[in-house]
Order: sequence, then C-alpha cells, then structure tokens
Amino acid sequence: MPLRDLLIRIAKTYDAKGGTSKGVTAQDLLREVKGRADLPLPSGFVASGHGGQTTAASTPWIGVFDPEINKEPQEGLYLAYIFDADLTAVTLTLQQGVTKLSDEYKPAELRRELVRRAKHLRAGIQPELAVQWTYAPSFGARQDRPRAYEAGSVAARCYEIANLPAEDVLAEDLRIASLLLRDAAASQRIWLQTTTLDDEPFVYTHEGHVPADDPLDGFHPNDSSDYFVRIKGGQHRRKRAHEELINDFGLHVVTRGYTPITRGMYPRDLVLRRRVADEPRTWLVEGKAVMKGNATN
Repeated sequence: MPLRDLLIRIAKTYDAKGGTSKGVTAQDLLREVKGRADLPLPSGFVASGHGGQTTAASTPWIGVFDPEINKEPQEGLYLAYIFDADLTAVTLTLQQGVTKLSDEYKPAELRRELVRRAKHLRAGIQPELAVQWTYAPSFGARQDRPRAYEAGSVAARCYEIANLPAEDVLAEDLRIASLLLRDAAASQRIWLQTTTLDDEPFVYTHEGHVPADDPLDGFHPNDSSDYFVRIKGGQHRRKRAHEELINDFGLHVVTRGYTPITRGMYPRDLVLRRRVADEPRTWLVEGKAVMKGNATN
C-alpha cells in the first residue's frame, strides 16, 4: 500500500472511541506499519504505527526512525506523521521524544523545555531547508501528550487529507526530513554540553588538530543560560548572548562542511577547519553580540 493511501485510510477509519483491540480497522493498519516493506522510507530507516495502548490516542501517529540515531520515541529524535484530532490533516514533524522528559517536568514546564530545546536543535539545520519546514503544529487536542508533541516539533510540514500530495512528493518530503533529522541529531549531541575554559592562553598549532570523525568532537561552547549577579541595588540578570551566538553559528557551519572547534582555543571564540583543494585551511572566528540593534556601540 502506498504511503498516501495508508495515510488516507487511517484518517477515514480511525475512531478514538473505538478502542485498540484487533479488528479495529485503523488500529490494525497502524500495527501493520512495522512489517510493511512497501513504504518509501529512506535507506536504513524503519517505521511503526501508534494508536494508543489500553485506550485509543486522540492523535494517532506513525513514527519513522533512523536506527543509527534513535529506535524508540521515548527520548531522542525521530520523524513522525501525526494526525490532527479531527483527522482532517496529518503533519510530518521532526520530533523530540517526550516520554522520559515527562518524568522530570510538569506538563507546562515540559512544553517550555521542549520549545527551548527545539530552538537549539533548529540551529543545526541547513537554512535553505529549514525555511521550508517552519509549520508550527496544532493538533487540536487538549491532552498533555499532543500538546507536548506541538512544543517538541523542531521542523514540520502539514498536509490536508483532502489534498494529500502525490506519492512521489510525499517520498521526497520524507527524504528531506531525514536530512533534517541527521542535522538536528548532530546538534543534539553537543547542545547541552558546557565547558569550563582554561584561563591560560593557548598557543595554536595547526598540526595539533587533526579533523575528527565527528565534526562536533571539538565543539563545546559555553553555557548560554542567563545568570545573576549581586551588586549594589539588588540582584540583576545578565545574559550570555555571545555564548548562544557562538553555539548557533557553530552548529550552522557544520551543515556547510566546516569543523568548528572551541576546545583548547581560548581566548579565541571559535576556529573552523575545512579542506580546500585537498589542503587544510583554518578560519578564526570572532563573535560579537549586537545589543538592541545598535551595531555602532
């Protein structure tokens, strides 16, 4: 069954009040996804359908996974076709796993945390691709889990069931989504890491930094969280816009073929490596945060 036909059949037959037992048409279709070999999945990817366990989900979905990145939806990153509660649309979204995070955060706090993480992950996506995947999902459900899916979306594209694209268009969109997933996964490996800088100057010698298999191996920007200082007059918030700038730019240049390095580069902000005409080249990057749009100051 083509992907297009599968999505249409699920949308037309799914009943959130119909339970999850065998013999329920849409639930059977979702369970069969895992064993299908006729879906246009990118090479090496696997898929599985989800319609709830003891009770039917208000927003059924199909997960698409790159086993080298993640095999389960509880945590990590994956792709998903998530149906709206009214089953009139389905969204292909690059998702963050929410199940394990739900144990750490209350629902409202979880959504805020997912939005915060999505911003960092989005920085690692190729800009020319990301601009085509800016849809903000709204699944029309009041339950905590669908609302967490909305907040956890890193990039998304929505399809109306009544105007679902042709199979080849859906297949190409899924291929592009797989590239977004791999870019975001590279961002995820480093975005939570922080580094305590050595106060001693570092003398840079090019030969001492051989490109690693992981382009982000030497990229560990400082924490970009706000911090507080106590001075006369009370406590004041200080922002680390500079650190966030270096973090986002470092994730971006990986998608352009450069290797960003911060480890051992103090007092330099960032060093980039790339081979040009089979010769190693190095770029020195200095980041400046412009406050309130005033570049002169």
